[in-house]
Amino acid sequence: MRLCATCPLLGLLFLTVFDSSECLQTTVRPDKGSTVMVFTELPLDQCALCTVSGVNDTPTSCHSSLSLPPEEEVKLLFNCSQPIEQAYTVTITRTIECTKDTCNPTTEKGQPSILKEFSRTFTWELKAPEKTVVSLDILGDGLIETSQPCPNGFQYSVTASKTNTKGRTQYCQGGSVTRFDLPNGAVVSLHVKPKAQVDSLLFQASAGPLKGRTMLLSVDSGTTVVVSRDPDEPECEVCYVDGSTPNCSPTEKTLTNVEKLSLEFSCLKPQDVYSVKIRKKIECTQKTCTPPAGEVDPDLFQDFKRSLTWDISVPERTVLTLDFPGGLKEMSEAENCQNGHQYSVSTTKSDGKIRTNSYCKGGTVSHLDLLGATTVTVEVPKGGELDSFTVKAAPRGGRMMPVLPDPNTVITISRVPSDIDCSVCEKKEPTSICKPTQLILRDPRHTTVEFTCPQPQDVFSVEINRKIDCTEASCSGNIVQAESSLFPDFNRTFTWDLKVVSTRTFQLDFPETGMRQIPNEETCPDEHTYSVVIYLRTGPATIGTFCKGGTVTTILARYKGRVSLQVPGDRKLDPFDFKLSVGPETSMAAIVNVNLPRGVSDTDFITANYPRDFPDSQQMQWDFMVPGMHNYTMHFHDHTAPECLNSDVEVEYQKEDKKMTRLTLMDSQPQHQQGNFNMVLKNCETNRTLQGLTLNFRVSVMRSGHPVLCAVDLTKHQGVSVQVEKVGSDPYCEMRINSKVEEKINVAAGTKADLSFLDCPNEDMRLTASKVIDGMSCSATVLIVPQLDSCLPMPLHSFTWHLTVPQDGTVDLVSPTGSLQQSLPGQECNQSVSLHVAEGDGFSVGDFCFEGIVQKVQVHGNVSVTATAEDFSKTRGPFLNASFSEEIPESIIYRVSPQILSPTLLATPNWPQGMKPFSTVSWIVTLPSQYQAHMQFVNVSQPKCSDGHTAIKVKMLGDNEEIMTRREDKLSEDMLTVTRSFYLTMSNCMPEKGHFGALTKIDLQKENNLLAILLGVMGAILLLLIVLASVCLVAKKKKKDKMNKESSIFISKGNIFRPSDRHFTKTRSDNESHVYASIDETMAYGHLLGYADSMQDHFNGMQVDSYNTFIGPTDAKLPVIKEPDHDPEMDQFKPFLNPSESFIPSRPRTPIDRQDSFGFQDRRMVDNELYTFKSTGDINTIRLSGVDMEPQPPIITEDSL
Repeated sequence: MRLCATCPLLGLLFLTVFDSSECLQTTVRPDKGSTVMVFTELPLDQCALCTVSGVNDTPTSCHSSLSLPPEEEVKLLFNCSQPIEQAYTVTITRTIECTKDTCNPTTEKGQPSILKEFSRTFTWELKAPEKTVVSLDILGDGLIETSQPCPNGFQYSVTASKTNTKGRTQYCQGGSVTRFDLPNGAVVSLHVKPKAQVDSLLFQASAGPLKGRTMLLSVDSGTTVVVSRDPDEPECEVCYVDGSTPNCSPTEKTLTNVEKLSLEFSCLKPQDVYSVKIRKKIECTQKTCTPPAGEVDPDLFQDFKRSLTWDISVPERTVLTLDFPGGLKEMSEAENCQNGHQYSVSTTKSDGKIRTNSYCKGGTVSHLDLLGATTVTVEVPKGGELDSFTVKAAPRGGRMMPVLPDPNTVITISRVPSDIDCSVCEKKEPTSICKPTQLILRDPRHTTVEFTCPQPQDVFSVEINRKIDCTEASCSGNIVQAESSLFPDFNRTFTWDLKVVSTRTFQLDFPETGMRQIPNEETCPDEHTYSVVIYLRTGPATIGTFCKGGTVTTILARYKGRVSLQVPGDRKLDPFDFKLSVGPETSMAAIVNVNLPRGVSDTDFITANYPRDFPDSQQMQWDFMVPGMHNYTMHFHDHTAPECLNSDVEVEYQKEDKKMTRLTLMDSQPQHQQGNFNMVLKNCETNRTLQGLTLNFRVSVMRSGHPVLCAVDLTKHQGVSVQVEKVGSDPYCEMRINSKVEEKINVAAGTKADLSFLDCPNEDMRLTASKVIDGMSCSATVLIVPQLDSCLPMPLHSFTWHLTVPQDGTVDLVSPTGSLQQSLPGQECNQSVSLHVAEGDGFSVGDFCFEGIVQKVQVHGNVSVTATAEDFSKTRGPFLNASFSEEIPESIIYRVSPQILSPTLLATPNWPQGMKPFSTVSWIVTLPSQYQAHMQFVNVSQPKCSDGHTAIKVKMLGDNEEIMTRREDKLSEDMLTVTRSFYLTMSNCMPEKGHFGALTKIDLQKENNLLAILLGVMGAILLLLIVLASVCLVAKKKKKDKMNKESSIFISKGNIFRPSDRHFTKTRSDNESHVYASIDETMAYGHLLGYADSMQDHFNGMQVDSYNTFIGPTDAKLPVIKEPDHDPEMDQFKPFLNPSESFIPSRPRTPIDRQDSFGFQDRRMVDNELYTFKSTGDINTIRLSGVDMEPQPPIITEDSL
């Protein structure tokens, strides 16, 4: 074997045929007993199979197919324009011949290496004597039956006959099937893909006597079983022993009333050859059926294809009920069921006609009510399971209805085409009058009507006719009203026969909503269809068919006519009540009054009898009422002109006090006219053998006013879009965008649009605008309303900014005026501008105005801000400053500073509705100095949580410990006092029922230090005692001075001593009286720093909160009096001055860093009078004081929050 790329040896014969081809040359020698067939389905000019010979491999002949004889070596050349492994197919056929006990060959080797470059099919044909079975034992892996292609490319197939492939079975490798028992003529094949490696040993064949299949069965007397062979299948006898000799048949056997009968088939698989028909009988009375169910032995011929039939007999006037637990699906007779279970239900009527319905297994039909003898047939595939059904019988119930016709009313009950046996009877004594097709009731008395079927509404329809005669002045029934109590579930037709004197007309006035004409024979959407018919000398003519709601307000018809209303049985009667009166004399067959609507409209009309011919020599008139400031145009859409025998067809138009205009059907009809008008259509005497007069026309109405035009250009405003919608009730307001009528106009961002507004008051339109701001492109922005096009006639109602941020971003909103006020119950906003803030999904964050307690609002995610103002021309912003920051853990954070004079309310987002599931909101509440917050949870709604818990937490700023935690399943106090700035955090769960929301009230109160007040009082008393003691000592000293001439010194802030007492036992160098804890730089260097003047007032008063120099010995200290801070009291004596009210301002409460304290010195300072810096390095402090410094409180900044 060799491949050739260019095929040079093919000669000139193929040079022009194959421009680019693949070729393969190989030598083939089929084994003995093998027939090899090679073929291609492609034409010879594309693919060829050639035999070559000679030294130069010269082609001798080329074919599309070639059969290779066994044991002869043939050199082949394959040449094809397509890939050769896909273009050619090889079949290798062998025969296994068997006697009654042996086969040749006993081991089938095949020829696995032959032409393996192509797809190959190995086929083995079996030949054996009659009643001999050939067994093929599979060598290697077993097989498994399948209907799909095999994944490894080895596809086995087995068929019982070479001529009949209908029973072919396919197998793949990898199963439990290891043996085939096959009859004479069976064929086994193996199909493999190109280059597949086939085992050399595939089967081992053996033969033996055929042992057919034997079945033991019982059949009762009510069942007949017919076993029949398909003529196209192989021969196979079916036998049973009748006495001493077997009773055999090659085609069919019928079994009934047998017990444990042995049935023997002469073939291995009779289920592939025979089918079984099982027929059973079910007999019913009017109450019971025997047997009560349609079922058979599930093991009886289960692996055969079965057809099971039940013949069910019932007496007259009996309802047969079949219940199918598994349900059925109704199908057409031509359809086949996919699962093979085909049901057929046939019912024989009393007239001998048979009605058949087909069903498939599995559906919604589970209950069938049948009248008459019924046959149920079920086709079951091989191995299929049969679902039984129950059979019930009951007396065939009829239906009785009391009827009381009105005077001058005739009720006609008529049968409609139906397959159901049913009659209608009028109960009379001594016997009832029954009619199979029609019953007419004329007498206005109590009558009982009986139907012989349970659902007569499916069989009969009812017409209720009333006659109304009119005089020259009035009619007997001024109000035409349908009677709703008669036959409510039947298809009903209400008719009113109207008649006036021959010279007058009857007039039908409809309610304000009017009637709408539709084409004849059509049905109204509400299934209440009206029609008006008049009776002319030439016959009846249909004026029109109408539905409720339209432009037709009145119809006048001459002499005699009929009004009808058709309502189906499944529709509740909801009729029009129209007035009937006597109209004026007229020469018209009918006059139709039409009230055309305001605005733009198209109303269609048709002539009498359309699409049939308009009556000869008759006239019909339409009176049109056109609204003011509107134009109308007539359009003749479809019309036919007759052949006139006398006069002509004319169309006359006439307005009030105007001259009549006569036109033909082909003339141009009036256009863009104003005012009321009437149109008269006149017919001639026509040639009735030809097409007559028909006309379908339309009246178009439009406003004659001038629209307000506006060209909107949004290309100059980035991200801004405009919306206009109707909010008023005026139905005539017409808005257009780019000439298209819309109920709501939306001008997209970055586009231009031409708008027009016709008959639209400004107060009936709402103008809104929005802008999208991308947080990725800017870090901060100011929310300002842009200047929209001034041609827009309506004022701007609201403007919305859509702020978009990344997934981990936050939007910060701050008022440009400094703060915001949230609108809540008790603190509503009454300003001209309001701001509605919502999250990206529309969930409300809150409604705000300016000047309040909210310093900042932070939202995790996209935000929309909607500004609403009384007049945007006066207020365009800025409304808010928006910036974008890093992600926050909460969903929303409010920063608030409560006011001292009024309570503060804090509400969860979307109040009074609940928070979003699994959301968290925090308030950072900043309290003023010396004030504490009394917090009260005024209104808290708790849900029932399906996942997680709700939580309310309070924590001081800078502290990690929470001072309050509250869950929905635990009770806690509603009051809390917080002494300094704090966090208030609320978290929601996944609510199962209810929602989570809270309203919190905060009151600020001055701090009251009772301990400081008590110490102050005690200090004052002690000071008074010291003063009294000092007075006593002074008095005693004066007394001693008189006795002793020695001088003495009095120091008011120290001890009383004499120079001779020697209290100073240490020298100055021994004690520490000269050591200072700190030095006030302003005292030491004020004259050099240049701001002594600015500090002049700083020292006018008493020195407070500063270091005092040594005042004397420390061995006997006077008590130190500490005065507490207290609220100012009016009209009371104050013996001491509060330090905060002294001349020296108190120190700021902001914590001072240690390097800023006078207790430290910076090593970088030069030792000179000014202590200037000698370097710019890091601060390196030296502690000057010997007193241990107190720990510094943490510094709280906005970033730390």
